[in-house]
This record gives sequence, structure tokens and C-alpha cells, in this order.
Amino acid sequence: MYEGEWRRGKASGKGKFSWPSGATYEGEFKSGRMEGSGTFIGSDGDTYRGSWSSDRKHGFGQKRYANGDFYEGSWKRNVQDGQGRYVWGNGNEYVGEWRNGVISGRGVLIWANGNKYDGQWENGVPKGNGIFTWPDGSCYVGTWNKDLKVHQLNGTFYPANGGKEQSLTDIGAFGAENLTITMRKRSVSSVDGARGSLAERTFPGFVSGSFDRDGFGKFRRSPCCFSGEPKKPGQTISKGHKNYDLMLNLQLGIRYSIGKHASIVRDLKPSDFDPKEKFWTRFPPEGSNKTPPHQSFEFRWKDYCPMVFRHLRELFQVDPADYMLAICGNDALRELSSPGKSGSFFYLTQDDRFMIKTVKKSEVKVLIRMLQSYYRHVSRYENSLVTKFYGVHCVKPVGGQKLFFDWKSDKVYVMGNLFCSEYRIHRRFDLKGSSHGRTTDKPEGEIDEITTLKDLDLNFVFRLQGKWFQDLMKQIDLDCQFLEAERIMDYSLLVGVHFYDGSNTYDKMGLSPFILRSGQKDSYQNEKFMRGCRFLEAELQDMDRVLSGRKPLICLGANMPARAERMTRKSDFDQYTPGGFSHLTPSRSGEIYDVVLYFGIIDILQDYDISKKLEHAYKSLQADPSSISAVDPKLYSKRFRDFIGRIFIEDR
Repeated sequence: MYEGEWRRGKASGKGKFSWPSGATYEGEFKSGRMEGSGTFIGSDGDTYRGSWSSDRKHGFGQKRYANGDFYEGSWKRNVQDGQGRYVWGNGNEYVGEWRNGVISGRGVLIWANGNKYDGQWENGVPKGNGIFTWPDGSCYVGTWNKDLKVHQLNGTFYPANGGKEQSLTDIGAFGAENLTITMRKRSVSSVDGARGSLAERTFPGFVSGSFDRDGFGKFRRSPCCFSGEPKKPGQTISKGHKNYDLMLNLQLGIRYSIGKHASIVRDLKPSDFDPKEKFWTRFPPEGSNKTPPHQSFEFRWKDYCPMVFRHLRELFQVDPADYMLAICGNDALRELSSPGKSGSFFYLTQDDRFMIKTVKKSEVKVLIRMLQSYYRHVSRYENSLVTKFYGVHCVKPVGGQKLFFDWKSDKVYVMGNLFCSEYRIHRRFDLKGSSHGRTTDKPEGEIDEITTLKDLDLNFVFRLQGKWFQDLMKQIDLDCQFLEAERIMDYSLLVGVHFYDGSNTYDKMGLSPFILRSGQKDSYQNEKFMRGCRFLEAELQDMDRVLSGRKPLICLGANMPARAERMTRKSDFDQYTPGGFSHLTPSRSGEIYDVVLYFGIIDILQDYDISKKLEHAYKSLQADPSSISAVDPKLYSKRFRDFIGRIFIEDR
């Protein structure tokens, strides 16, 4: 029975229709069909409110099932299709893509017990890259490979609290980082049939296998995990933090960027390096056909030269799943205690592998300008010490509102963290080879492991084995030639020093004191023998990692065994000569420490522009022109190389 408006003998306009079964529809009609917005209440108690087209659910709509389940999102010809959110009566929730009434595409499933799967789906089951996370923060990162009868997983398990990869109990013994698991699968059929019933209400996909109602049922982590890690620098960004929205938007944007280009496999083209090669994407809170719903402000996201940075990440052997997990996983980013003089903010991932920095527009312009040369350089020289860039992005609020972050720039880039290490970094130095103003402003009693010391604070020279010393000098020359050609100056060598005591366990946990080796007490032969043993031990560890399929332990600038010889500073009035850095003389005590070194060239986005030329002119009136940082790139490069040759020497 129909009650409502008519036109030309057909129901048109607003009206209400009732079926003998008790089902009703109230809303808009056109030419005798349900068309527009309306509410349908089925005889079984299901309720749909939303858009209709030709008697079918089509467009945005909400459906509440009689059993307590709920769906809101996009519909197409009576089934879920596009972005949508489904909440089961037991508390499980899925947010993501649907195709033809089935979970397919990118989506997140969160169980009521806190377990979570974030990744790719096809026909109701995981397929492709995905991350499964337990409530305590431990997670499995891997690839699901679809098969007709089985579902196979290949990936890595990461324990909670930043521990190392562990084996999984109830799965079988394995010793390498990666694992392969096979389980029976049971897919989810259409969640909205003729009467709107869910074919498999118990979903999470693998109800007959390990992937059960709670997620991975028997797929559990080992209770054993490493502890004793030193406290990490920075403040974890939680809800209520002034830059919490920035973190959420960065995570949403980077996750979108990685997923968007993951399936594109092709060689780089010259047009990929074009400064105009940038893409804007809008992120409304309610989501769109390209972006997921979120709980932050509406913002726009820009990717600069995305294909180039995807190739750079591959070149630097950064796994996409690891990259996404570190930045976009459950763990929040950490903000360093205070921004630098430039006003930039630094954010570290919880695993310390990646660093995000807010930067000036001028720095982004420099990077994009020299991106093609940078790509050629790091491709040709795999041991290059220049900063590893993984992506450049921009995030802007929508609607003309003020920036809702406590920062001065909307540009960010992602780079590798030099101090991501199994060893505790006891001392860190930012070294330019200049002297004017190059000292820390902290009293000696307040200097700790987080303090970044400068040129005039350095009181060591570092002795490297012959091969490593030669490789370092060669690479410094190549990197400086590249930077000089790009008119870059004011860069630094960032050095991290771990003082080694030879104890594998306590040393890596950072619990051991500095162990001194005195050149006066030990004979030359004994010292030479000990150095040989330590170098051999490091090489054997390196070989073990290579054979087990992991990255080498030792490479230029990372995990490098060396000796640090303490030096005595000259007076403040006689620290430099016109020829360069010369303020250190050997210590009378002959103190020599066994160390592990980490170093690289940072801050490589400052070109010699008009502001630096004015800075050079102004500071030249106050100090020796050769002692200040702001100098011509050619002079800067020569001074920097001479400086490196003085603080690193060959250990004979």
C-alpha cells in the first residue's frame, strides 16, 4: 500500500510504501521507484537509511541489522562497494574498502580484544602486505599469498617494547628473521544478501584456522623478549599533545602514499624528477573514495616526486612494510625535547630507524632541484655518507584555518636515523671544521648522552683500520665533490661514539662503563694482537649476518670498530691556524678507548644563497673569515676534507 505524492499516475516525491510482510519504506520516489533518500525497515528488523536508485541501495547509507551489526558507507546496486565501516555486535570493527559486497582492497579490522589487522584484502580474506598487531604492541608484518586451498604468510614478528625479532610459539621452530605459516582459509561471502543477512557473522576470515574470532588464535608471540634497552630520547606523542594532529596526519598521508605507489613497477622517467611532479590529496574526516575516515582535522597532503623516492627507498633497501610499520603502526612517534635554532621539529619512530623533520620551503626547493644529481650519486656510490632521504611531503589544513600544529613550516621530509644502533651511543658530535661559535653552551657537568657536542668540544682522534680509513677518505672526497658541484655548504659530519668493553650482552644494553686501554701500560705487541682479535670478531659477526640473510653489521659509517685516542685541547687563544683545524695535541696519559663509530654527512640542503653571503660578510667583521661556517662551497669543501683528515687517522 502506498501513501504519498503522485505524478502522471506514478509515485513521485515523498511517500510511504508498506508490504504485506510488514516491511516499510518511507522517503523519496520517482516514476514509481524508490529514488533519492529514504528509510527501509525490513520484516526481520533490519533498517537502512540512505540513498536509493531504481529500488536499490546506491550511494551513501547506513544499515543496522537486527542482530546488532551496523554498516555505514558507500553502496552500489544494493551491496557495499567503496569505503565503508562495519561494526559487529560482538565489538569487532572493519574500516576500509569493499567491492561487490565483499571486503576487498585496503582496510583495517580491529577485534574487540584489541587485536588489529591493517593491510590488503581480497574476497574477504587478507592478500598482499599486512600488519597484525597485538594489544601490547607486538606485531607481525608480512605478505599473505592467496591460494585455492591454503593461505600462506611470509613475514617477520616484532615483540613489544622495541625488542628484537622473536620466534613464534605453536608454529614450529625457526631461527631466521622471516617465517612462513600455512593455514586453512575461510572467506567471508557477501555481508548483505537478499534479506540483508551476514553470511558469516563470526568473521574474522579464518574461523576454521589460526585466524579466528580474536585474530590470530594460536599465532602467538613467545613470552621471551629482550629487555634492558636504554631510555630513548624524546617525548612520545599521545592524545592531548600539541602536535598530536600533525602525527596523525603524517601517518595517514604516508600510509596513503606508500599504498598508492606500491603496485606501480616501472623504471624512472626524466619527468619523475620534474619539480612540478607533485600530487595533492584531500583527507576529509569522513573519508572519501581515495582516503579513509579519520579523527583529525580535514587536511591536504602533497607528495613530491613520489616515484623517485619510492626508487630511493628500494635503493636504500628499505622494506615498504617495515617503513609503514615504523611510521604508521600503533606506536606513536617521539618528538625530540626541543626544536633546533631553525624552528624545525624532529620526530623519531619508536624503532629509531626513521626521522621526520619539518623544514623550510627553501630546503625543499634545494632538494627537488638537485634530486636527479642526488639519485645518480647515491646510485653510483653505495657507501655514500650523505643523508638518506625517503620522502618529501607537505600537509596543510583546509578551510583557511590557522595551522593547528606548533610548528613554523608545513613541509616535512623523512630520512634515515644515523644512530639507529644495537649499541648505546655515549657521545655524539656535530662537526663542521669551523671554529666560530662551535661549542656547546652546556656546563661540562650537564653534558649527557643526548647532548650534541661541537668542534671545540671534540677531544678525540679516531684511529681506523687501513682499509676503512682509505675507504672513508675516498668517500669523503666524492661526497664533497658532489656537494660542491651543487653549491651546498654548511653541512656537518654527525658522529656517534660507543665506548666498547667487549661484553656482548651488557655492552649492547648500555650498562657497562667506559673501559680504558692505556698505551703506557700495554705493550705494542699486545695492543696490536688485541686490535686484531677485535677486528676479526667484528668481521665474523658481519659474515654471520650476511649468511643468515640480514644486512651486514659493518659498513662505512655504521658499526665500525675503531680506537679513540684522547687528546688535549690547546688554549682558546691558539686553537686554529689559517691552514685549518689544529687545536688538539696528544694526551700525556696516552688514553686509548675501543669504540664503535657511526657517522654521516647531514644538513646538505643549504645552498650558498644571498642570506649566507650576507652572513659571511657580517661575521667576517667579528672573526677570522676562515673560522666561520658561512663560506663559499669550494672553500667549505676543502676545509671540511682537511678537517676529516685530521680527526680520522690510519691505525698502523
